Amino acid sequence: MSTATRPDATIPGEAAPESLLRAGVIVPFIAVALIWGSTWLVIKTQLGVVPPAWSACWRFVVAAVGMFVLAIARRDSLRLDRTGWLVAAGLGIAQFTMNFQFVYRAEQYITSGIVAVLFAMLMVPNALLGRAVLKLPVSRGFIGGSLVALAGIALLLLHEVRMAPVGRMAGLGIVFTLCAIGSASFANVLQATPAARARPITTVLAWAMAIGALADALVARVLSGPPVIDWSAPYIAGVFYLAIVGSVFTFPLYFGLVRTMGPGRAAYNGVLVPVIAMALSTLFEGYRWSALAASGAAIAMLGLVLALRARNPSR
Repeated sequence: MSTATRPDATIPGEAAPESLLRAGVIVPFIAVALIWGSTWLVIKTQLGVVPPAWSACWRFVVAAVGMFVLAIARRDSLRLDRTGWLVAAGLGIAQFTMNFQFVYRAEQYITSGIVAVLFAMLMVPNALLGRAVLKLPVSRGFIGGSLVALAGIALLLLHEVRMAPVGRMAGLGIVFTLCAIGSASFANVLQATPAARARPITTVLAWAMAIGALADALVARVLSGPPVIDWSAPYIAGVFYLAIVGSVFTFPLYFGLVRTMGPGRAAYNGVLVPVIAMALSTLFEGYRWSALAASGAAIAMLGLVLALRARNPSR
């Protein structure tokens, strides 16, 4: 069983200084960033004929099936005890229902690149919740770097509001994104708790995705009415890409990093995600880089890198 997906007794936040250089860490770290950088763009194919709530539901129906297949192929037990069910339920509702319901709605109002940039700040609530729940330290350097990054993101948001075609609707997209970040952060820290780390990731994720898909269906039925699906090739291809590549492949890798590195450091892959997402947004969505946006992106990346260096135990 690989180190990225097995229950691990390592205490979050106490990885060796060279941990980011090990293949077992750096390979999944980069793979997750590359794939999640592309998913922000693919989500756009899910918005149109099908209400966002139902698109999120179809994604995790397929993802849940795929994760159960992966768990069975790995010969991981599908059984959970009472605590395991609580972890799976909390993860499913926070990560696979609330987080994605908010993300899909956010992309109706702001570009996928901007949503990705905002999500780069997941490392901030992850670190703060990690300190509150798991007693992990937060250094002054990390706080300083995060403040620099926030200044850069403020410039990006100012650019987005100016460029948004519909008045103040970009602000609504930002609010949805912040709600998604809060939900994702709760799920990240939950995965780093001893209760979650004592159980196979694939088993917890399979049941969490199933629970999340069911909750997504209930939300979609209430908010958007009867089920709706688009049988066009781009839509179906998007569903399977987001479900299999963007979820079944990446979430075991990412939560493996959360368990071994701690939620704050694992979220550092967000340094790469917005760069990839905004480059793709430029190519396929016509995103325009003004001096304001370019400056904001540069400052945000600088702040995130400073925060990363501050959190590295070797610094």
